[in-house]
Amino acid sequence: MGVAAKGLAKEVMITNELGMHARSAAQIAKLAMQANSKIRLIKGDKEADATSIMDILTLECPMGTKIKLASQDSADLEILNKIIQLIENGFGD
Repeated sequence: MGVAAKGLAKEVMITNELGMHARSAAQIAKLAMQANSKIRLIKGDKEADATSIMDILTLECPMGTKIKLASQDSADLEILNKIIQLIENGFGD
């Protein structure tokens, strides 16, 4: 986990047995909407807008997938950490 040159980037692994599904994507989107700048989810060479449930679902993230969360604004650290905690806790499933 590190800080990118312009903003933040943190990596996390999907721990939920069902992977990232519609309800979990909605939870991420709700948190991401509170950010100062656009939060991106990155899986390999694919990126998704974290405020878009459909965008998130196109990443196809089963259990064990590593994704990176990125923001251009370092003020979004708290939001990134909340999303990471949500993912690490299996989305409450």
